[in-house]
Amino acid sequence: MKTVLITGCSSGYGLATALHFHAQGWNVIATMRTPCEDVVPRSNRLRVLALDVTKPESIAVALEACGPIDVLINNAGIGVVGAFEATPMNTVREVFETNTFGVMAMTQAVLPQFRARRSGVVVNVTSSATLARMPLAAAYTASKAAIEGFTGSLAFELQYFNVQAKLVEPGYGPTTSFTSNGGARMAGLIPEAYLPFAEPIFAAFARPTAVTTESDVAEVVWRAANDSTGQLRFPAGADAIALAQSR
Repeated sequence: MKTVLITGCSSGYGLATALHFHAQGWNVIATMRTPCEDVVPRSNRLRVLALDVTKPESIAVALEACGPIDVLINNAGIGVVGAFEATPMNTVREVFETNTFGVMAMTQAVLPQFRARRSGVVVNVTSSATLARMPLAAAYTASKAAIEGFTGSLAFELQYFNVQAKLVEPGYGPTTSFTSNGGARMAGLIPEAYLPFAEPIFAAFARPTAVTTESDVAEVVWRAANDSTGQLRFPAGADAIALAQSR
């Protein structure tokens, strides 16, 4: 029976992915900064562990507690929407710490065991913002685009050891906690001068023509983790698939 470790499982894509892998019979280690047993079903195949991907000591403790794993899913992420001109560099660094450096740190921490066993899969969850230009998302897009380049290069390095690296690119999902958990971070990031530009964009976001669901992403992450064709990128959701095809 295989074991998967998933970061950012308190809600959204991470929780849906944990439940999907569990339903497929896997051992699941669902991690989150503040563990809450109530968000996942009680099962001897599903464990909840504390993990903050921005803290090396937290990564080390979690990996020691969970033991060997077969798949790492780097899902933990934070969002920021606003005019880049008004986005403090401290906020930019905060976004990169989780979305970019956290992914790299987790990956680096599990690679020794994957390399030694000559098996393992790293699945990095990015965003459809990397597939097309998205307004008012410059810092967020940059943090995710860095992981796109990182994963593509990493995949070449790991082939020699029979270890795989994959990308899952979710489309627009307004039901996720992207904005709700970043409200304080985004306060004041639309200055008055940007309002005429931003208002129609936010109005369009409120009336999406296609929506990516949490189950869409969970199913595609599952497919990426079990892929043996060498495919690198896996868009998730109808809008992400359309963007990937147009690119």
